[in-house]
Amino acid sequence: MDDNIANGSNYTMSKQNFNEKLIALLKTYPDFTDESDELLPAAVKDHAWQLDHNLIKLLLSDPEIKSTFFDEIDGHWVFNHNTFIDYITAKNFLANSYTQFRNKIGLNIDGKFLRERGEVSLVWPYKDCVLEGGQRKEKEEKRKEIFFNEILAQDEINRMFDPKVLTNWKRHTTAGEQDVTEIKRDDNGTIRENLIIKGNNLIALHTLKQQFRGQVKLIYIDPPYNTGGSTDSFSYNNEFNHSTWLTFIRNRVEIAKELLKNDGFIAVTIDHVELFYLGVLLDEIFGRENRVGIVTIYINPKGRQHERFFSAATEHMLVYAKDISKAKFNKVALDKDKIESFDKRDKEGNYRLEKFIRVRSNTLRTNKPKFWYPIYVSKDLKDITLTKKNDYHEVFPINNGREFTWKTKPETFEKRNVGDYFVAVEQHGQIIILHKYREQQVIKNLWMDKKYFPEFQGTNLLKNLLGKNLFSYPKSLYAVLDTLKIMTGNDDIILDFFAGSGTTAHAVLELNKQDNGNRKFILIEQMNYVEDVTVPRVEKVIKNQGGGDFIYCELMGYNQAYMDKIQAAQSSEELITLWQEIAENSFLNWYVNEQMPEEAVNDFIAIDDLEAQKHCLVELLDKNQLYVNLSEIEDADFEVSEEDKVLNRTFYGE
Repeated sequence: MDDNIANGSNYTMSKQNFNEKLIALLKTYPDFTDESDELLPAAVKDHAWQLDHNLIKLLLSDPEIKSTFFDEIDGHWVFNHNTFIDYITAKNFLANSYTQFRNKIGLNIDGKFLRERGEVSLVWPYKDCVLEGGQRKEKEEKRKEIFFNEILAQDEINRMFDPKVLTNWKRHTTAGEQDVTEIKRDDNGTIRENLIIKGNNLIALHTLKQQFRGQVKLIYIDPPYNTGGSTDSFSYNNEFNHSTWLTFIRNRVEIAKELLKNDGFIAVTIDHVELFYLGVLLDEIFGRENRVGIVTIYINPKGRQHERFFSAATEHMLVYAKDISKAKFNKVALDKDKIESFDKRDKEGNYRLEKFIRVRSNTLRTNKPKFWYPIYVSKDLKDITLTKKNDYHEVFPINNGREFTWKTKPETFEKRNVGDYFVAVEQHGQIIILHKYREQQVIKNLWMDKKYFPEFQGTNLLKNLLGKNLFSYPKSLYAVLDTLKIMTGNDDIILDFFAGSGTTAHAVLELNKQDNGNRKFILIEQMNYVEDVTVPRVEKVIKNQGGGDFIYCELMGYNQAYMDKIQAAQSSEELITLWQEIAENSFLNWYVNEQMPEEAVNDFIAIDDLEAQKHCLVELLDKNQLYVNLSEIEDADFEVSEEDKVLNRTFYGE
């Protein structure tokens, strides 16, 4: 390194603040900047962790910087690299940037772009933040999203992620709504209930983590596609831009991963707009090695109308395993003709009988001698064995006079020869050995059956259930159903935290009906249509099936309750009273003075417009403290009922 750089003699910093001084100093070292002369904090941190001598000499060259990051011990200056790294990481260090991530989107890991190293990670502005992500219908008033930085706002994040009080409990059965008197668990203590939870999905996922960590077999989600077009059934506040959407998805998928079993899967549907970025993001969270595949689903034979270029007729489903070495697909058939070929059923499922002889050019006796052996069959054809017995038929794998082989070696035959797995029949004077071939097919990554068209098996199906069209663009029931067939067993838990119209719950109940399963669903939905669409749909399904139930509950609102009171107020006097109550009891936005200065009250009264006054009070409330923390359940200010206290203790296993 140039001595002038090391001595810091080529620049004057007398008028710069400390941040600017430090940035300018670091930029004099070529390895710390990119092509556009922007500082690379990750590169600086790497050199700091390595106690790089050139970096230390550079920092020692300025007295103020030296005194900040070095400790003097017996006349020697010792580099406090932890303090230095914390500073450039945790502070609002770079000008015009809230976080360590600048306004670039690219393939990156540990701050180094793809050209610098072989691994792949996706970096974007606000990646190191938490976005609560309030939802809205397209015509409703927006609210400004708040990005909580994971370092600078850790207290706020911890409070947001604390378990919440659940309220408005109801058990829905074929007989109607009932009070919840118990929450069923299995022998391992895991909750075994179908659940529909109303509330912000990020906060609800953190509320569930203690009870369901490592218990969910499949996460199936259909998140907003971030297209900005009419195909979105709803939008989120701030009308997601690219970076905001990525932060939103990352926050939720990272915590959801903790709920998965080690052999579990996540399936995420998306269209082409965010496909590439979502794929890299999921590679980063789950590991590229755990990517199972990308399924293309033909959903719209008409294509989207009025497109300038290609008319989209497909969407995609990205599938990842939590641990691909432990995960496996079920042996099932999805195509109608395949399913119909399995025309028999026993307690283990559907099957068909196939000949046990393998008749192929490469399965001649001479090619596979270990698969050539006699099978002995009793005269009444009921006993089939490898043990030679008098008066039993001796059967070899011979077809049209040619010697072939059986499908397994003798030891495998013995293992499978239990119950009625093998069947002997007589055809044209010859004994034929048959075996059970279970329902299965090779699952392709292109799904083209018309049963996957949302117009017919989503929109029209839902309309027929509820009597009118109440929801835009629901998923095809069979797209979800077939995913469940492939990835879940009879007793598994399925989670959908973008519940929408409730297609996932419908698919779980339908598959249970088909195979007598006992799968359970957990749905999370924030929008009010959960009460008008999701719950009524699932109610209708269980009634049509003649059995089943689910528990509905909500994250208990706190500031939300004040928002409701504000909207219901009939006069300015009521609003002023509410203002006083809000100032004393609720969480306010960080920029709001908790006091009520007299001049502010006078200005408020002078507005002389009730709706405008309501808007002012709503703006005071911290929208990210809408729910009551479980730790505050005994606080009288929150007015948690005794019934809710009991149910929360039961739910949280206290």
